[in-house]
Amino acid sequence: MKPQARRAVCPGSFDPVTYGHLDIVGRSAELYDEVWIAVFHNASKSGLFSVEERLELLEATTADMPNVKVASFSGLVVDFCQQHDIGVIVKGVRAVSDFDYELQMAQMNYGLGGIETMFMPTNPLYSFLSSSLVKDAAKWGGKISSHVPELVARRLEERFSDS
Repeated sequence: MKPQARRAVCPGSFDPVTYGHLDIVGRSAELYDEVWIAVFHNASKSGLFSVEERLELLEATTADMPNVKVASFSGLVVDFCQQHDIGVIVKGVRAVSDFDYELQMAQMNYGLGGIETMFMPTNPLYSFLSSSLVKDAAKWGGKISSHVPELVARRLEERFSDS
C-alpha cells in the first residue's frame, strides 16, 4: 500500500506576501510532500489587495516551489484541511505574543477537526516583519525591497501612487 502524501497548509491573509511568509512556506515545502497556501477571505474586511491579487502574487512568488499550491478559503481552516486531506497547519511565530495567540488557535483547530499545528520559529532576519509594517512603510515611500519580492514592491508602489 502506498503511503499517504504528507500535506500541510500555511493559512493567512498575505496582504501582501513578505519574505517572512515565503521563508515559512519554503521551509515547510522541504518538510512536506505538498504545501498549500490558503489565503483567508473575510468578506467583512477589505484588504489592500483583493484575494485574487494576493493569489496571483503568491503564485508568482512561489513558482519555483513545485510542491506548493495556492488557494483561497473562507470559514474555518479545519474545513479547508478536511476538504484537501491536510493533517497539519504550519504557523510561523515571531515572538512569544504570536505563540500565545497561535496556541489558542491550535488547540481550537485540534478540538474542531483533529488537525495538528506545527509552530515554526521565524528566521531571525524576519522576526520583526509583518504585512502591516510593510504596507505602512510603502504608504509613506519607505524602501521595502529587502522585505518583499520585487513584484510585490512594485504592486505596493503602484497601489499607493494611485491613492
